[in-house]
Amino acid sequence: MKLNLSYIRLIIVVAGILLSTTTKAQRKVTELQTGWNFQRGCVQGAESVDFDDASWQKVRVPHDYAIEGPFDRVNDLQDVRNIQNGETQVNRKTGRTGGLPYYGQAWYRRKLDIDMNGRNFLYFDGAMSEATIFVNGQQVAFQPNGYAAFEVDITPYVHQGKNTLAVRLDAKEHSSRWYPGAGLFRKVELRHTANHFIPLWGTKVVSHVETKQARIDLSTNIHGKENVNLQSILLDEKGNVVAKTSSRFNGDKISLCNQTLLISNPHLWSPEKPYLYRLKQRVIVRNKVVDEQVQLIGIRSVEFRANEGFFLNGQRRSIQGVCVHHDLGMLGTAINESALRYRLSLLKNMGCDAIRTSHNLPSSLLPQLCDEMGFMLMIEPFDEWNTPKCENGFHRFFDEWADEQVRNMVRHFRNHASVILWGIGNEVPNQRDDEGWRLVDHFQQICHEEDSTRSVTVCMDQIPYVLKNGFERHVDVPGINYNTQNYHKAFAQWNQHIILGSETASTVSSRGVYKFPLELKKMAMYDDHQSSGYDVEFCSWSNTPDTDFALAEDNKWYAGQFVWTGFDYLGEPTPYNNDNWPSHSSVFGIIDLANIPKDRYYLYRSQWNSNEHTLHVLPHWTWPGRENQITPVMVYTDYPEAELFINGRSMGRQHKYSAMEVAAATADSLALLRRYRLIWDNVRYEPGTIRIVAYDAKGRAVQERKVSTAGKPHHLVVETTKKLLDKKYGNLAFMHVKVVDKDGNLCPDDHRVVNFQVEGAGEYVAASNGDAADLNLYHLNRMPFFHGQLMAAVRSTGKEGKIRFTATADGVEPYSIIIETK
Repeated sequence: MKLNLSYIRLIIVVAGILLSTTTKAQRKVTELQTGWNFQRGCVQGAESVDFDDASWQKVRVPHDYAIEGPFDRVNDLQDVRNIQNGETQVNRKTGRTGGLPYYGQAWYRRKLDIDMNGRNFLYFDGAMSEATIFVNGQQVAFQPNGYAAFEVDITPYVHQGKNTLAVRLDAKEHSSRWYPGAGLFRKVELRHTANHFIPLWGTKVVSHVETKQARIDLSTNIHGKENVNLQSILLDEKGNVVAKTSSRFNGDKISLCNQTLLISNPHLWSPEKPYLYRLKQRVIVRNKVVDEQVQLIGIRSVEFRANEGFFLNGQRRSIQGVCVHHDLGMLGTAINESALRYRLSLLKNMGCDAIRTSHNLPSSLLPQLCDEMGFMLMIEPFDEWNTPKCENGFHRFFDEWADEQVRNMVRHFRNHASVILWGIGNEVPNQRDDEGWRLVDHFQQICHEEDSTRSVTVCMDQIPYVLKNGFERHVDVPGINYNTQNYHKAFAQWNQHIILGSETASTVSSRGVYKFPLELKKMAMYDDHQSSGYDVEFCSWSNTPDTDFALAEDNKWYAGQFVWTGFDYLGEPTPYNNDNWPSHSSVFGIIDLANIPKDRYYLYRSQWNSNEHTLHVLPHWTWPGRENQITPVMVYTDYPEAELFINGRSMGRQHKYSAMEVAAATADSLALLRRYRLIWDNVRYEPGTIRIVAYDAKGRAVQERKVSTAGKPHHLVVETTKKLLDKKYGNLAFMHVKVVDKDGNLCPDDHRVVNFQVEGAGEYVAASNGDAADLNLYHLNRMPFFHGQLMAAVRSTGKEGKIRFTATADGVEPYSIIIETK
């Protein structure tokens, strides 16, 4: 039989392509964790190849060099008039950046082993801050924004074998409003590719959801001059191929390849079911795979509709989000997957479904975990534009760098299903300018050029000015920070007819602390530098959570909220921010600095977690000296009604108020709170046991909770977040340490010092008690309790075996716990 020659060629081409799928691509990514030498201070000649750094400190990256302190009042004193907070005069800010020594120069050096058969790049996921990169003594890059990821093509500067990398950081005092961190606090990678490759953020993925079908449009940049074939394959979670395509084209220095994948009956991504597909792309030259890129993508639709609110996959939902700064409390800002995953799990249990990255670009790890665990993300690039909030803030680089920062933000994160919204500015002073709207338009246009599928918001707090000057006039979704009294006026006036609560509440509270009498207070301050755990105190510009719950429940045009904040964070110790040292941490958090939930956690859980019931009682019931004094009891629950018993005697039933009952109770300052909380105002304390019985909508007793007066402290208890720990170096287990009486009741006013010992296949890392006014250093293996509780962290060291964690304290029995590493 005579075969057609063109047919034979086709067979050969197809066979070559199939064969090439088994050929190993040349892309190699090496995370540069070890081998670093570190030195603080200005060091002459530290960039040069022959510089002797043998005496420098050996560190691992990610690394935060300032978190070990010491805490000190004089660290970064700032004399500022904070217009956003309504201040009318300059005030001295202590603890504004956590009282930690993050500023000044610092150097990192290490060797690079380079393969010259191809291209070589350095990738920094962030470097705090004003980073200058040197390779073999030559400056190859500068990045002013410590939060911004960037890549450097070092191919022209390197040679085969050993090369020298040096990084100079030059963080300025007065450059931040919170603790920014310090050092190479996110991952650094050496990336080796062939001469034909998909560049950083080089593929744009856009999904379109249709009836029983989804279309995925791919736009892929490819570097290199030669005939190129691009294969794109989509696999489901089981590894099955659900769609694929292949394109052949003549390469140029940079070529753009557009492809389409069609999927029948797609699994849609949502916070409840975060389904992810695997997109594998292969660059093939002369039948060889020279580059391969794999990324996880989700298919979903996102829409903000006028008068109707926010829609995900065609279903209306109210965003239940929190704002989160980037520090990890006791761990500082050095990113750690196990710590971030644990924090996200706490938010997930609360019913939180969204995060706003406040007010900076996140690590690459955050959206990866949000894709996987099911959180929606609003990402924003910076806190100020060209008008300063801080003397040495980003405004110094704004004119030259701002456009690039916004454009790279979108390119970096646009393929993540979790990302639903771009932010372009937070409480920028430009809100007050008549021409400020032009910058809103400018940055929104950049976002739309890079990603036409997502809306843009700007987060505004100067609403009386904006109502007059039209700062918001063209933004897709107006974001309002606080200003709940202006929501309805803004909705009626602004042409978008939708409002996002981009920053809400700013309620302040300290875990385990309760102030009497129970009353709503703005900017309440006390000698102990704490705030009441009754969740009734807030800032001069803000409100309690109940106001925002009501806005979400009563108004379809309210897209939802991002609460300030999910966690306490280092710096901004409001209300103790004007020379009230030793306060050096916020108390805005729903969860404290030690990752221990405050009472407020359960208030949000009772409203947001629709999968599990919540029944939480506050305060504790150990009040020596308050006998027969009014000690109000609150219950946070999703049930509509409950009954309180004290030592077996009923104090009566309480039910949640309706909106009409709230409106009618004009003389009751707590009326709105009664819509979402059950409150017994006039209970008098007597030692013993309080018992709460919850009733469902049909009046049936369905759940109960008891809290008893604690006796004398008797022993320690340790609970671990992980009994089995991956042995890979750096994985963390958190140890929740409590002091209890002989019956196991928490001793809520115990502040004794606890000592920690770690043996075996792990090591001690840090501890925190969650007290915003405590100056004990996290990395030392001792910490006092704050109201009977604290949290410690241990990490695996790369060995398989057992870790024994022991907590001891004077006057009580110790406690040991064993976890395994594999």
